[in-house]
Parts: sequence; structure tokens; C-alpha cells
Amino acid sequence: MSRWATILAGGSGTRFWPLSTDARPKQFIALAGGGPLLSLAVARLETLIDPENILVVTGARYAARTRELLSQLPPDNILAEPRAASTGPALAWATHVAKRRDPGATVLSLHADWVIGDEDQFRSTSARALSVAEEHDVLVTVGVQPTRAEIGYGYIEVGEDLGPDAKRIQRFVEKPETAMAAQLISRGALWNSGLFSWTADRFFRETEEHVPEIAPHLHLLGDDQIDDFFKSVTPIAVDRSHYERSSRVAVVIGDFPWDDVGTWAALRRVRELDSHGNVKVGEVFDIDATNCVAWSEEGPIVLNGVSNLAIIRANGVTLVTTLDRAAKLKEIVAKLPPKVRELD
Repeated sequence: MSRWATILAGGSGTRFWPLSTDARPKQFIALAGGGPLLSLAVARLETLIDPENILVVTGARYAARTRELLSQLPPDNILAEPRAASTGPALAWATHVAKRRDPGATVLSLHADWVIGDEDQFRSTSARALSVAEEHDVLVTVGVQPTRAEIGYGYIEVGEDLGPDAKRIQRFVEKPETAMAAQLISRGALWNSGLFSWTADRFFRETEEHVPEIAPHLHLLGDDQIDDFFKSVTPIAVDRSHYERSSRVAVVIGDFPWDDVGTWAALRRVRELDSHGNVKVGEVFDIDATNCVAWSEEGPIVLNGVSNLAIIRANGVTLVTTLDRAAKLKEIVAKLPPKVRELD
């Protein structure tokens, strides 16, 4: 039996446009400081998972750059998706690769774009999640204690104990409105971090039983027909395909600060603030500005008497938006003409 990790690094990072683009998505950017998010995700696994057992799933156009960035990993551990089909098919492929190399594999799944406040606790919790998956033969997710009524996250209502290290899951609630989020928190609900674990055997049993979007096409993975597999499957997130449909699910509670860094506003939670609550990266000057995020890769930005704005200069574009509206940046960018939206 061996333990494996799969890092999901396929997104284009539209919510960090114009800094993050199709050519350079956010996993390659030091959004939180300290290095590219993808490099930090791999480093986070040190002492927990052997580098030979770390798989990274990314888009075909990012494969070469990912191999260059992560030269400590075997080149064939970078799995290049021929088509983006959400996390269910991606993790089916990665779990198949782990199982083919070791039929007794247990897999930890994480995302490349997280910021973790306590690396030791993250590793400790991840080890517990792997152990629970092995000992109880269940699909495991890690729930973290909410710090705010966040509407962009999924929530877990917990049930009875499943041994000393885990609980059964009563139900999942995906992206509730603010009032419902606050109500869930008052009842002890957890954020669903998306840090998952399972044995390869259990994952594929659940796939065969509950996931018609993927199950009929698994034979293509066995025949190394990866292109055909991704052409055939229906895109679906693993949360929905496996966790919401299975009765063999459990949650391990994680005691570490976690943020998925989903919008420009998130940088105020993960970056150092100045005395007025601003995040400033690059050549940024402020006069009476408060609670702003300013990031410049192309010359100076001057803030004067403004509050709660994101001001970004990158790739020949300047974006100015309120931090609240930054959460809808993906939809806003989609409305722009291609010559503005599609940056190199």
C-alpha cells in the first residue's frame, strides 16, 4: 500500500484577470507571496508524500511549463488533460494512474490555488484523512471551521462520530446565500475545503455505482485512450459525482487556516496589509486610501482618497473594480470584446 497526492492545476484563473490569463494562469503566479501557488502546493506535501507519488493534473497547454516549474517531480507525473472536464474525470484519471502503479494506492486530492496558514497542521490533518479512508473504506473530505458567512464555499453539516478522527456527513450545502451561511455556521457546519482522500479501490467502486457520467468510459483509461476518455465523459465535479451521491462519505475536521484565494478581495486575507488595510504589490503609492488591493506590473499606481477598490495593471490592461464586484469578475470578463479579454 502506498500514498499518493493529486494536485489539480488546470484552471485559467479568470477571477484574477488581467494578471492571470490563459497563457499564465494563477497557479504560476505568486499571488500570496513566497513563490508560485503551484510550487507552494508541492512543497506543502514534503514529509507526507514521496515526490515520486505526486501527480499534477493540468491543461495540455500548461504541461511543459508545469514540468519545468516542478522539475523535482518525474516528468510523467504531470498529467495533461486534452480537454477540461471538471474535477470528476480528472481525478478518475489520476486515481487510475496511481492504482496502475500500485493497486493498493490511497490518494489525497488538493488544489494548486490554496493558501494554508499552518503547514504542519495541514500535513497532520491530511495524514488523518488518508488513514480514515484506509481504515473505514470511505471517501473523506476535510472540513475547516468557517471564519465568516462566505457565500462562495460549500458547507458540510456533520453527523455522528465515525471513530475518534472522523464524523459521518449529514448533508452538503453548496454556496448558500449569506443568511443561510450564517445559519449553517450557527449550527456547527464546516466549510468543505475540497481536500479529499480515498483508496483507489473505493473510488472506482463508487464511480461504477453512482457516476454514469464517467463509469461507462473507464475502460478507455485502462487502454490508455486518454483522448477518447476525455471526449466521452460528461464534465462533472467530484463533489457532485461522488460525495453528494455516495453514502460512504466522512469528514475529518482540519484545524488550520485555509483560503482558496478565489478573488482579488481574498488577497486582503492572505497578504500583508499596510497601516490602512491596503495590499500593495509593485510600484504603488497611496494618499488616504483604505482597504484597497493594488497590483502593478507596469509602472506606478497612485491611490488618492479611495476605499474598497481593486486596481490592477498587467498585460497592457488596467482594471478598476470594487472588491465586492471582483467576485463577479469571470462574468464581467466574458462580456468584453476578444481583443481586450484574450491576453497573452
